[in-house]
Amino acid sequence: MNEPLGMNTGKVKALTTLLCCFLVTLLGVAQTSTKGSSSVLEVDVCIYGANSAGVIAAYTAVMQGRTVALLEPGTHLGGLSSGGLGYTDIGNKYVITGLARDFYRRMGKHYGKFEQWVFEPHVAKNIFQAYLDKAGIKVQYNRRVVAVTKSSKTIQAITTESSLQPGKQSHTQVKAKVFLDCSYEGDVMAKAGISYTIGRESNATYGETYNGVQLMMHHQFPDGIDPYVIPGQKESGLVWGVSKEKLASTGSGDKKVQAYNFRICLTDSAANQVPITRPDGYDSSKYELLLRVFEKQKDLPLNHNYLKMDPIPNRKTDVNNKGPLSTDMIGENYAYPEANYQTREKIINAHEVYTKGLLYFMGHDNRVPEHLRSSILKWGYPRDEFQDNGHWPPQLYIREARRMIGEYVMTQANCQGQAQVEDAVGMAAYMMDSHNCQRIVIEKDGVLMVKNEGDVEIGGFPPYGISYRSLVPKRSECTNLLVPVCLSASHIAFGSIRMEPVFMVLAQSAAMAAVQAIEQGKFIQDIDVYKLQSNLKRDPLADGSTPEILVDNDITPGQVQRSGRWKEEKGGTAQLGGSYARSVLMSDSTDLSSSVKFVFPQDIKGKYRIYFYNAGSPVYKAAKYEMAMQLGAAEVRLIVPTSANHYEWIPVGQFEFNGSGQAWMEINRQSLKGAIFADAVLLVPAYPNTEPFSK
Repeated sequence: MNEPLGMNTGKVKALTTLLCCFLVTLLGVAQTSTKGSSSVLEVDVCIYGANSAGVIAAYTAVMQGRTVALLEPGTHLGGLSSGGLGYTDIGNKYVITGLARDFYRRMGKHYGKFEQWVFEPHVAKNIFQAYLDKAGIKVQYNRRVVAVTKSSKTIQAITTESSLQPGKQSHTQVKAKVFLDCSYEGDVMAKAGISYTIGRESNATYGETYNGVQLMMHHQFPDGIDPYVIPGQKESGLVWGVSKEKLASTGSGDKKVQAYNFRICLTDSAANQVPITRPDGYDSSKYELLLRVFEKQKDLPLNHNYLKMDPIPNRKTDVNNKGPLSTDMIGENYAYPEANYQTREKIINAHEVYTKGLLYFMGHDNRVPEHLRSSILKWGYPRDEFQDNGHWPPQLYIREARRMIGEYVMTQANCQGQAQVEDAVGMAAYMMDSHNCQRIVIEKDGVLMVKNEGDVEIGGFPPYGISYRSLVPKRSECTNLLVPVCLSASHIAFGSIRMEPVFMVLAQSAAMAAVQAIEQGKFIQDIDVYKLQSNLKRDPLADGSTPEILVDNDITPGQVQRSGRWKEEKGGTAQLGGSYARSVLMSDSTDLSSSVKFVFPQDIKGKYRIYFYNAGSPVYKAAKYEMAMQLGAAEVRLIVPTSANHYEWIPVGQFEFNGSGQAWMEINRQSLKGAIFADAVLLVPAYPNTEPFSK
């Protein structure tokens, strides 16, 4: 049971996996003991934080035959992924691998699709719970870390207390061979004495250009917004939210943290709506600057410059920050990363009151333009979401807190492809994204005015690898802790990496590394990373099931044969689209002889569902593709429409392969009107590993 599960499939494999999970759970319980008023739990792997990363890490370790303790300082499962962020930040779908990809496939099954990247919070929470149920994992809720015990460079145990009844009487000690800090704050890492940083490095620190202080135009105030309580009168003091600090030089470092907010779920369905009401502690003066923006920018709609209201299923939204003053509570989170639990709770509550107050203000204050008031009054909190938290998101968006300074620091050079790593155990592709860090007064053309500072949105680069060494501390500091969330990265590189699906990918890699370290009796810095990479590729779902097969012009160029004229188009970093991997092949309507053949492995056997990636601009694309498939001696011709599901996988059909002869799929232009795009073909095994979890 200490060995990873094999490659066998079918009912025998499924029963074996479930038996292993059951036995692992029993072993974990059997090693619990009580000493005085405190309890002691001994497991193979201890994971702190039951957010999306923590759930995936725990599931992975159990499916690999290890006992696990999953500790959560609060009561919420799934972190931000089930806490309001339903409009997933991706960059490029190719980078979402393994169980993270499986999560979005299971989301697709819920909504009747192959994959689903936008979803309701409660659906995400249910899927995370299904992973835990399958593995037999019981989350220990309301357990927050208060101490870490080390012997030399090895963590022996972490001590937690009850978040509801803190104090020595509620202490629990968890002993483990390897620990994973999956929290957004990096609390275990910090208490273990691991080096970390907070805020923004200067550009000079790592030779970057977009780190440090940056006064840019994104989410910015228009010129001329007066910063004083009484406009034009400096002696009246600054409006709430405006800092007294002066603008530092571009690229200089500081300890300021990019703004936090709640990703708010609203609905316009009257039947499922709880009204937006005035919160306790409401103070309309906090939105004074917004009134001044209204005077400058008349008649702009609600979703244009005030709230980013992205649609998710069933008439709901994922509301994010947008514009000069919105849901980001700029400058009010600096203390959060290192604050004690009581202070953090006050900061979270302040963000909640501010955000609820903003929604109420925009709907009920007569100084707000009528068209905006009427727009916001159509919305309310969904009755079927966050029912245990007053229909309000239970997770504050901690965009950045501590960041480890580990064996390797990911930087802007990695994001933009100027530095590459050979020990990648995950990828990222989102733009380098920092929200604003401060609201200050500047002088422009002799006029004092309000500006936001710190927002950076720089993209245009292809997917890149994330080093395994960025998940582990320096060898001199700790030898059995992995940190897949507060990983080792500069501020601006972390802005690209810090996406929920990427955290899931890195957490799975960290859990596999932990299992490997235990099996080999090695420090986490000494494991065979090439073996880890191989295991992740061979067993992407961590349960021994057969992996899918990808044929792509970037990833497997030798298996993509083209004739005629083709142009390679870079895919960009669209939030929910773009090419698969780095580029897509395009043939315009002038070359009627062009074709692309996707060649499958000749030894492929069994039933597979085949999908074609629908890349390319929907404006210029042919409405349908004519395809020919060769499966051994048989040839199949089919027509696949491309008018819908842009930047998604189009189902081609289910086919059986016998492992003999050539197998391929070809797109042939011939009489097609419009441009044709050839990017990637996916073969997914058509048996239980892709089915929903059994109840």
